[in-house]
Amino acid sequence: MIRIEASTLRGRHSWWWRGACAALTIAAVSLAAAQSNTTRITPNFRETDIGQIAEAVAMATHKNFIIDPRVRANVTLYATTPMTPDAFYEAFLKVLQVHGFIAVQAGNVIKIVPDANERWYPSEDLPDHVSSTSDEIVTTVIQVKNVNAAQLVPVLRPLVPQQGHLQAYPQSNILIISDHAANVNRIMRIIARIDLVNDSDVDVISMQNASANEVVRVVTSLYQTQGQAEPGGQPLKLVADERSNSILVSGEPAARLRAKALIAHLDTPLQQGGDTRVRYLRYADAEKLAPKLKEQLTGLTQAAAGASTQPGGASSASAADRNTGVWADPQNNALIITAPPKSMRQLMAIIDQLDIRRAQVLVEAIIVDVSLDKSAELGVNWAVFSEDSNNTTIPGATFLTPVGGASLVDLAAAIQNPQNISSSLATGTTVALGRVAKTGVSFAAMLRALRSDDNSNVIATPSALTMDHQEAQIKIATEVPFLTGQYTTPSATTTTTGAVTPFQTIQRQEVGTILKLTPQINEGDSVILKIDLESSSVIPKSAGPQGAVDLTTSKRTVSTNVLIEDGGIIVIGGLISNEYDRTSASVPLLSKVPLLGELFKDHTATQTKKNLMIFIRPQILRDATDTAIQTNSKYNFIREEQKQVGNADRLELPLLPGVKDPVLPAVPPPPPKGSTPVAPTTTTEKRAAAQEAAHECTPPAPPPPAATAPPAAAPATGSTPAPSPAPAPQPESPR
Repeated sequence: MIRIEASTLRGRHSWWWRGACAALTIAAVSLAAAQSNTTRITPNFRETDIGQIAEAVAMATHKNFIIDPRVRANVTLYATTPMTPDAFYEAFLKVLQVHGFIAVQAGNVIKIVPDANERWYPSEDLPDHVSSTSDEIVTTVIQVKNVNAAQLVPVLRPLVPQQGHLQAYPQSNILIISDHAANVNRIMRIIARIDLVNDSDVDVISMQNASANEVVRVVTSLYQTQGQAEPGGQPLKLVADERSNSILVSGEPAARLRAKALIAHLDTPLQQGGDTRVRYLRYADAEKLAPKLKEQLTGLTQAAAGASTQPGGASSASAADRNTGVWADPQNNALIITAPPKSMRQLMAIIDQLDIRRAQVLVEAIIVDVSLDKSAELGVNWAVFSEDSNNTTIPGATFLTPVGGASLVDLAAAIQNPQNISSSLATGTTVALGRVAKTGVSFAAMLRALRSDDNSNVIATPSALTMDHQEAQIKIATEVPFLTGQYTTPSATTTTTGAVTPFQTIQRQEVGTILKLTPQINEGDSVILKIDLESSSVIPKSAGPQGAVDLTTSKRTVSTNVLIEDGGIIVIGGLISNEYDRTSASVPLLSKVPLLGELFKDHTATQTKKNLMIFIRPQILRDATDTAIQTNSKYNFIREEQKQVGNADRLELPLLPGVKDPVLPAVPPPPPKGSTPVAPTTTTEKRAAAQEAAHECTPPAPPPPAATAPPAAAPATGSTPAPSPAPAPQPESPR
């Protein structure tokens, strides 16, 4: 790059400045063009979108492309040796032909469209020379001098693809052909061999796809009576050469021409690859699909036998049945099908419709359990008694009612022996007073108050991912042992020692969250879900029902079928309850006395509220992108939770110095879809440098110009290049 500082070149020398800049610009562009001619490219693409390959070709050849929205394909292109940009463009044209597309030149723009309507697109018309290696679309007129052009059309028509054009104009004895340049050149060479003044008596036709012996047998059986039908003429004779797989044809020129047309038609490649095909499946299961295809093939065979009216129709149908079959190869997940061409096409069409990527459904169940338990007890216990000199207790009066599971008797036992304080007496507030003497009247009174509040707020969100019409089950449970029975068996030494052998039978049950679901995706975005949900937990003994001999579980079960839109939330069940119980124990009549009546009462109040709701939220994952988004979100959530735990531990004293908390690694980026070509990067850098040199030659205006951006590096093959001369944008970060 050549830079010229122009800060002092102004005024009367501006004409000299403009001339120098123009000359340097032309020199820079010429240098870039000369370097691009020596550029070598080694393209390597694997399952790359054809639009990205078109971008790479445009970058290397400086051609402008317009891509039809119907052009969609994933292309694999490997090269072991470098090639020039022109050769890279020719390889791109061959890629288009393989995938059923064409490149149509329209001025300075090349349109890439499907080849189904190539005959209606403008192309390179009447070129002076038709390349034998290029795949560009050309239209040319061939002058036939010695042979009737109309007779050549049935001969050459099988050699032209269906989307091509071949037509004769009898008035001028010319042929008009529009097809790929390589095939047009081939047709022109064939016509040159046929269009001779003195036609040879023997023609040699080389077979490309069919067997020479089989073609000779078919054609000979067709023309076997030609000698008797045309007496005096030279009969048509065909001989097969097995070594070169060629056919020697002798006879009259018109007869040879008809035979060659028939041979050319028989030598076309089979579209379905024969009567036996191996079909590799991508998504379906070969073992499950093979029996269904056998039934379909049997039905097709029986339908063909029923439609046949020949006397030997049954035997021919049985022979056809013996020659057809479908079996599966589990190792390769492939189907091996043997059937006639018509049945083969029908089976292939069925497989194309069944072997598709099935959508997946991510179902999240939201279980919200909010419960509130409140209880309060208030009561008075008292007793009056006396003892005489003989230590005989004479009761006077008592009011003993358990309050919070304890009474005045329990309090008296705890006073005599503090080690026997019960758990019920240790809770709540107990106030006691009294007089206990050896003689005389003794009394004792106890005021006991107990209040307990139990609030719980539980949200559980089990989720499961499954394919369409496939049952999924997620089980987050604990196996809890339950006592189902017990008995004792006397041992042999029972009579002497009195020992027995106890036995207990234990049954383990799963307690937790169990979710079973089967989704069915309808047309559109709605999902039918068959749901079996169970949520159970172990109730503590203190909160369990009275008289329970073992553990108590709380179970919530929902079995239903629902219809819900993709991403929506629907409630499938719930329970809202509010219970209030108040119990009072009192002495008749005495409890009615104002104020003093409270000494003869015991109050208990309990309030229980339960709010339970179960929600379901399905989400359809139709492709790998949706699956990756959901997976990455859950992955990052767990990773952040691990980091939060690690941050809390750092504030404490490290008990294990040097030991790090386990944290999930970051989500790796997705692999690139294609390899980066070597040569286009260098070419783009040189081109950007030349453009920058030309840009810097612009004389400065009175206001200071904006700073010139540095030359941008060429993007990879899978990225989007920016238009010249702006720098290429940075590729987007992977999701």
